[in-house]
Amino acid sequence: MTVTRNQPAANPLKKVNRGFTLVEMLVVLVIVSLVLALVGTSISRSISGAEMRSAARKMAASIRYTRTRAILDKEETVFLIDTENGTYLAPRKSEVVLPEGMNVSLMTARSELTSEAVGGIRFYPDGGSTGGFVELEANERVYRINVAWLTGDASLQKKDD
Repeated sequence: MTVTRNQPAANPLKKVNRGFTLVEMLVVLVIVSLVLALVGTSISRSISGAEMRSAARKMAASIRYTRTRAILDKEETVFLIDTENGTYLAPRKSEVVLPEGMNVSLMTARSELTSEAVGGIRFYPDGGSTGGFVELEANERVYRINVAWLTGDASLQKKDD
């Protein structure tokens, strides 16, 4: 005895979808590349923001170091800033160059300006200072390091517009 199954006859006009067309693949690749380009741009901005924050923190630490040196050595010390070349110098340390594209400005006592572009903040053995502030600016972000004249305390803040 033979058993046969009734199977419908294959329709030669019926189209079978078993994948993606070349046009669909190209559209997906274009969309993915656009998304990656946007993500890459936002990542590069956050890296420059992190780099700027790091530079501001390092400068604030150098200012605090200068104050500490004045107290420990029992002599006046000066934290120097060159706004034209984007560099700063703490006592007994090597000169530090700020990241390219970062602008620096200094507000200090007139007696501490050594030229149009170079000035400093002087710290005294009692911890006091001439006071002032330093602003670091790049990519529409601004960080300010305030130095109190009475206590010499340096504080870092991000300026919001």
